[in-house]
Amino acid sequence: MSRTPVLRAAVVGTGHRAQLFTRGLAERPGHLVAALCDPSPTRMAFHNRLLTETGAPAATTWEPDRFTDLLAEEDIDEVVVTTVDAEHDRYIVPALEAGCRVVTEKPMTVDAERCTRILDTVRETGNSLTVAFNYRFNPVHEKVRALLAEGAIGDVLSVHFEWLLDVRHGADYFRRWHREKHNSGGLMVHKSSHHFDLVNWWLADEPREAFGYGRLGFYGREAGERHGLRRDYDRAHGAEGAADDPFALDLAANDTLRALYLDAERDDGYLRDRNVFDGPITIEDDMSVLVRYARGATMTYHLTAYSPWEGYRVMFNGSAGRLELEVEESRWQPPLTRVTSAAGALHGETAAEHAGGARLTLRPLWQPPVDVQLAVAHEAHGGGDPRMLDALFGPVGPTRPADTAAATHPTATERDGALALAVGLAANRSFETGRPVPTRELLPGIR
Repeated sequence: MSRTPVLRAAVVGTGHRAQLFTRGLAERPGHLVAALCDPSPTRMAFHNRLLTETGAPAATTWEPDRFTDLLAEEDIDEVVVTTVDAEHDRYIVPALEAGCRVVTEKPMTVDAERCTRILDTVRETGNSLTVAFNYRFNPVHEKVRALLAEGAIGDVLSVHFEWLLDVRHGADYFRRWHREKHNSGGLMVHKSSHHFDLVNWWLADEPREAFGYGRLGFYGREAGERHGLRRDYDRAHGAEGAADDPFALDLAANDTLRALYLDAERDDGYLRDRNVFDGPITIEDDMSVLVRYARGATMTYHLTAYSPWEGYRVMFNGSAGRLELEVEESRWQPPLTRVTSAAGALHGETAAEHAGGARLTLRPLWQPPVDVQLAVAHEAHGGGDPRMLDALFGPVGPTRPADTAAATHPTATERDGALALAVGLAANRSFETGRPVPTRELLPGIR
């Protein structure tokens, strides 16, 4: 009787998001988390506890500077990259060159030079790179794609897309490393790459040009003082001014946040709970973008990072009608709520306390509107996370009929990652120049 071969995996970057992959690999037959790589021994020790809790053996631990040694000495077959965004290429490129299959968290990277390096390496090696765009696996988003693909509204001529981050979730990007654009590419790259990939996927089309305006108008010292929201502290932990600040994050009040970040400060000095109304902050919190696609459709897109409610509205205008989606992930957020997620997540892992509903409406020309039935989940990023893991690494147990679509779902390639990145980079350039920016001008190597 032959045994299923076991693929030896390395997880690089052992912060909060990496928990999904550490647990996901450990729970799936045919995969073994053999190595962890991170600057912090404390965070790697936390992930090793996750492994042993599932019954898997602890992984070896490695410093980032020895990553190429890790690949060779641990005989690694697959690598999952969940580091700071600007560090992705540092691990993707040598892993591809070593013959590994690579899965990277979104965004694929943060600038044109790094993106070109990754694309060139994929072509030169012929090896596999997948970008973990989990929103593709949300059943609601799959339904939208199916309706558009079957021609429910004819040819899509324009898209209107508004995404709102509430003051609980949106503020979190301004506490941590994401607040500096050289780390994250700004929200146009780190967050909106999700949304740009969705539209590229929904339309089965390529973005060609973007124009936009972006500003820091709510967070940061200047805006905080102008709006009367700023408290005088650098980071929340131990600060008297943070005790009753609804914009502060109490790391000590959640076991996972304390273990991953507060206890790990001695390793690398990283502060997870910075004051959102203090500097330095080099990213925008309010962004408007106009995008033109290869077949002529246009998209108007707006991202707000300081909304009272969280969710999104996306509307497609076509030659035979209109399709409208509205999702309320949280109807409102109360102040001074504790993080109750066992994984330390502020958003996405569990449903928000005040989650709302979702509505998908098809409005054909000359006919009454049709309310499309939806099965909506607010936890696990709309149900996308477990379905994405199934598609990437296979199911945990026997495949159920409902799992089939996820298991055969087309995952996002390096080309998809580059096309989503291209919109964000063009938008960022347009913020600086005040002019429309062709995407191919920034990333001519997309083929």
